[in-house]
Amino acid sequence: MKEQIRYEQQQSTLVLHLPSEIDHHSSKEIREYTDRYLREGIKHLVFDFSRTTFMDSSGIGALLGRYKRMRERGGSVMIYGADPQIRRILRIAGVDKLIPQMDVEK
Repeated sequence: MKEQIRYEQQQSTLVLHLPSEIDHHSSKEIREYTDRYLREGIKHLVFDFSRTTFMDSSGIGALLGRYKRMRERGGSVMIYGADPQIRRILRIAGVDKLIPQMDVEK
């Protein structure tokens, strides 16, 4: 069974609780659903990577595309809960230079 992406809206903030694997299919869903929320006035976007252990280039593209849309609207994007492997992928792709990461308290 495919793991679902959960969308949690709190006022003008949308939190995406991402699945364990972000590939072509889940990236398409991220783009389509997030863009719907953006049209409804979301100002802050948080990508929750707490469950994510794999992400391919389509996931990077989805993140960067949402970053660009939020920036055009004057909004913000944050990354939360990325494990060392995902942080490495984000760093190699240069995403860490654009999208700040919220630290997870342990």
